[in-house]
Amino acid sequence: MMDELTARLSERMASPLPGLQAQLRMASGLRVKAVKHGMPDTSKARIGAVLIALYPDENGIVRTVLMKRPDYDGTHAGQVSFPGGKMEEADGSVVQTALREAEEEVNIRADEVNVIGQLTELYIPPSNFLVHPVLGILEKPPLLIPDEHEVQSIHIPEISYLLRDDIIEEKDIVLSSGFKMRTPYFKVDGHTVWGATAMIISELKHVFREIGLKG
Repeated sequence: MMDELTARLSERMASPLPGLQAQLRMASGLRVKAVKHGMPDTSKARIGAVLIALYPDENGIVRTVLMKRPDYDGTHAGQVSFPGGKMEEADGSVVQTALREAEEEVNIRADEVNVIGQLTELYIPPSNFLVHPVLGILEKPPLLIPDEHEVQSIHIPEISYLLRDDIIEEKDIVLSSGFKMRTPYFKVDGHTVWGATAMIISELKHVFREIGLKG
């Protein structure tokens, strides 16, 4: 199963990606309106990366790894995201950033990940991050251990679940600044997955459907 998934995804990743249009399907109306007025200048953005890790569980069902950040005084407090973070000087590439952060945050060992490509980079205005989603395959379930400071909980949804349209809803989100906006989101384990993570999942979902895989 994972051999077929790796081969088909690798082939697809060599071609132009769905990109911004796929991402915007899960963006807020405010984000969509902003894009219509032109793409933001990201020349001074901080560089970050996240790891989309795909692996088979004990029943051969393909899953991925999400994590909920703890509540703190910060832009992304309490949000559900892929493991990831800021690129450090010691990182030679965004791929190394994604692998390092995933190992630090949820104990996904870098040497067990077969990186097969990257989805479309995504700019996050509130934190001024340009995030690079790295796609990797594991041959077996990782021993997931949450970092006690950076991770409140770990979630491992089936890819087939994320491909469903009936898990998408819309609600008002109140940002840490107090600003309220309406946005679509995915329902995952009772949590609201929105913003950049939802936009990344939206492109991943598009890619899976293009190659005819249901997870």
